[in-house]
Amino acid sequence: MPINLQMPALSPTMEEGTLAKWLVKEGDSVSSGDLLAEIETDKATMEFEAIDEGVIAKIVVAEGTENVKVGDVIAIIAEEGEDAGDVKAAPAPKAEETAEPAARSGEPAPAPAAAPKTSPAPAPKAASGSGDDRLKVSPLARRLADQKGVDLTAVSGSGPGGRIIKADIDAAEGGTAPARSEAAAPATTAAPAAKAAPANDFDIPHTAEKLSGMRKTIARRLTEAKQTIPHIYLTVDVELDKLLKLRGELNKTLEPRGIKLSVNDLLIKALAVSLMQVPKCNVSIEGDQLKSFERADISVAVSIPGGLITPIIKSADTKSLSAISTEMKDLADRAKAGKLKMHEYQGGTASISNMGMFGIKNFDAVINPPQAMIMAIGAGQKRPHVIDDSLQIATIMSATGSFDHRAIDGADGAQLMKVFKQLCENPLGMLA
Repeated sequence: MPINLQMPALSPTMEEGTLAKWLVKEGDSVSSGDLLAEIETDKATMEFEAIDEGVIAKIVVAEGTENVKVGDVIAIIAEEGEDAGDVKAAPAPKAEETAEPAARSGEPAPAPAAAPKTSPAPAPKAASGSGDDRLKVSPLARRLADQKGVDLTAVSGSGPGGRIIKADIDAAEGGTAPARSEAAAPATTAAPAAKAAPANDFDIPHTAEKLSGMRKTIARRLTEAKQTIPHIYLTVDVELDKLLKLRGELNKTLEPRGIKLSVNDLLIKALAVSLMQVPKCNVSIEGDQLKSFERADISVAVSIPGGLITPIIKSADTKSLSAISTEMKDLADRAKAGKLKMHEYQGGTASISNMGMFGIKNFDAVINPPQAMIMAIGAGQKRPHVIDDSLQIATIMSATGSFDHRAIDGADGAQLMKVFKQLCENPLGMLA
């Protein structure tokens, strides 16, 4: 029998996503493990793999479609021996007419749910005159427009609600304008809206872009963290010269293996060992429970297009520096390409965020709940520093720990910072 391919939940917080790109087309044969689509979640753009074998009989949801609910049917697979042509009729109840949800589930639609065709929903939006209502673009169409140099303001949207979709960009590039959908605002009303919009922004030239699912999630989580977690910040200045010297020596021995340690690799190790030495800081608070962890899994902040993600070095306290370096490079590369698997960025017992490469001297990082601490790393800089009662020049790095004061007392946080400083200044201690 036909297999309904449903929108997957690719993260615990995902409720809906954008079907960014199909990697298969109708009629293609697929096997378990084959890549089917790229899906933009609230965390990242991820690849969706096939579980079943068969033939793609019908693609129900077009690429570029936003707000696809988890569990919605996005395609139908015909199993071996089935006639794909017959199967194509199966998704008829899953029509994209969003005004009839009850009909798609096979149940009679109650009278209030029927949307009269004589009063299309987008009409009030056109009257509002806002820029977002006039110009709706799917993510795929926007990317194609950028690549092909198509002016989106000159394109009529033929998608739902007047949205500009891939077909509109293709038609615009070829010089054939698509028919405007009934929901699109008439050209006669669009012109006044374009003139009125800048007045609200004091005539400042600008562009407006809809927030991605990832950016919305970042905004929500950071707001919740600052509103609900009482942060306490503790800063130490760390003398880095011994650590830098050790790094140079280790890199010489690792060169034949093609491994090059970064300063961040050593700091990940130092934080992990510190957490094991000060276990009262290797905790999380969840509801009315305080969880204490028996290993240090370090979430490492990585900047990616459109936001930030925190891949995890698990058991960093027991891993060698070469293993941490190799794993971190792989995770960072796949994070930037949107290829991380859920278990590679969900979890962690504490986080580290390094902005030293940008020349930032020090900063206060926001805790990543349910974790209870994050270490913010500044740039190593040559500074006047007292060594053995004499003023000398040393490479100094400022590190600031942000602690959840509900779970970690100030004295325990201070002890962690002290141990972290000692390990960085005497790095052989973290290797013993």
